[in-house]
Amino acid sequence: MLTRSVIPSAFRAAARASTRATRPSGPGRFVTPFQARFLSNEVRTAIDKAVASAPVVLFMKGTPETPQCGFSRASIQILGMQGVDPDKFTAFNVLEDQDLRSGIKEYSEWPTIPQLYVDKEFIGGCDILMTMHQDGSLAKMLEEKGVVVPAEGEQP
Repeated sequence: MLTRSVIPSAFRAAARASTRATRPSGPGRFVTPFQARFLSNEVRTAIDKAVASAPVVLFMKGTPETPQCGFSRASIQILGMQGVDPDKFTAFNVLEDQDLRSGIKEYSEWPTIPQLYVDKEFIGGCDILMTMHQDGSLAKMLEEKGVVVPAEGEQP
């Protein structure tokens, strides 16, 4: 089972500060859904760093040890079945930071969580992972990227 989970405090601080600064305020000012979804440079930079923090990055609800939704649990199980190397994997719990939770959806232009990135490339959510797992394309991609634990006797 994958066990490494990291939430950088720098991400939380940058994300909190930036969302407050981007929302209009004052008499007669309304925050429309369009305005509220503006992704600040600080949040974008923090997410860029999170995506680049490991070869395999999962934004999920909960942690790999204690997923907080069925889709996050299924995603962790799929990555485990695929043999993803825990040293090349990290997870971010979107439930710990509202700015991360909303920001990652805008960043990827994908409306649901969990979200998987491999080598900084957005792969998809649980439905995409499941399809790729079933058709073998996920195993092939992870093998090509060199992020799986080598089988005994294989050269890393």
